[in-house]
Amino acid sequence: MLKEFREFALRGNVVDLAVGVIIGGTFGRIVTSFVNDILMPPIGLLLGQVSFVDLYLVIKGKVPPGMPLSEATKITGVVTWNYGSFLNAVIDFAIVAFVIFLMVRIINRLQRPAPAVVPEPVTKTCPYCATEIPLKATRCPHCTSEL
Repeated sequence: MLKEFREFALRGNVVDLAVGVIIGGTFGRIVTSFVNDILMPPIGLLLGQVSFVDLYLVIKGKVPPGMPLSEATKITGVVTWNYGSFLNAVIDFAIVAFVIFLMVRIINRLQRPAPAVVPEPVTKTCPYCATEIPLKATRCPHCTSEL
């Protein structure tokens, strides 16, 4: 049974899947950092000093206006609806999906076969007897018609 498991685990497609999951997880962290640290601060600045992470609604309890989410969740009995974190996750997803779309598109273009080269015709059809004759012929060798 151990031998069977080792053969299964070391198959090419299982190893490829494991590498893909590891790279995908790392790529996800890079995109999350890009969204949270690079993309969202300028967008929040354009929207009037708003940090998307601090966008929330209080469902239960009392919180002073403008309190950051990290402090609001420390208050006992406060329940918040953190829609700012959700917006960040949606933007993360959109960026990851777009980058994957671009990568698949590039890979598909690279895998496309080269267009077939159509050779120049070297023969033509005699209009009188319908026989194939050389392109430069001025008289048909079969029916002796002048072309």
